[in-house]
Amino acid sequence: MQITGAMSEGLARYVDLATQEAKLTAQNMANIDTPGYRAMGIDFEGEMRNALSGARAAGPAQSPRVRLEDGLVSRPDGNNVSMDREGLNLAEAQLKYRTGLALLRQQYQMTLDAIRVDSK
Repeated sequence: MQITGAMSEGLARYVDLATQEAKLTAQNMANIDTPGYRAMGIDFEGEMRNALSGARAAGPAQSPRVRLEDGLVSRPDGNNVSMDREGLNLAEAQLKYRTGLALLRQQYQMTLDAIRVDSK
């Protein structure tokens, strides 16, 4: 018997992508003083769209496509990381992560409630 469904698998992918986004943001922040370093990111919405459409397999083993962030202002040393931008990105990734976990917990709680009702 399978207790996970498309919704819980989609939410798990959402949490995985939020985690990857936070890791990339932390990597960008750690390299703020590295000459020539270019900020990296993922297309969160595009990755979720692909995961939900079945174009790519959902799950923690599937890594998102990392891309260089375009349109950012570079300093004279070639580095284009902005601590303000990365701070906002990290806050957004944390919010996505917490939201995904709350929804995933709710999904599993509904399954547990159904099992309890059925066992009575």
